[in-house]
Amino acid sequence: MKRIERSVTVDRPLAAVWDYLSDFTSTNEWDPGTVRTERRSGTGAVGTVYDNTSKFLGRETQIVYTVVDVEPQVRLELRGENKTVTVHDTLSFEGDSTTTTVRYVAEFEFKGAAKATEPLMSLPLKKLGDDAERKLGEVLRGL
Repeated sequence: MKRIERSVTVDRPLAAVWDYLSDFTSTNEWDPGTVRTERRSGTGAVGTVYDNTSKFLGRETQIVYTVVDVEPQVRLELRGENKTVTVHDTLSFEGDSTTTTVRYVAEFEFKGAAKATEPLMSLPLKKLGDDAERKLGEVLRGL
């Protein structure tokens, strides 16, 4: 299993940051790997399903994400899956009326033939995490 973990602190109220990031379609704006995320069903609560198209290492891939846990203004967890990977994303929130820290963790479990490539994924996933951290900070500061 490979893991990306990043934190971003911004001078924005917790409520505003939560409202923005708890809608996973916001990845369209802050996740450099996302080509498109659309809500298939639900309201953002547990069980909500998102269709995500991402580009990684020059290839587009489709991942279906499902919200598996929500604790408003504290944590949002999603599970994404396709035939080659299962992804567990957790966004954790700490803050107040002026400052918010978002901790983003993405865990990747490769499956099938893709499992053989897992040892080669460290550097590309590090770059993906670095780019996402930078873009997330930019977008959140603009709220």
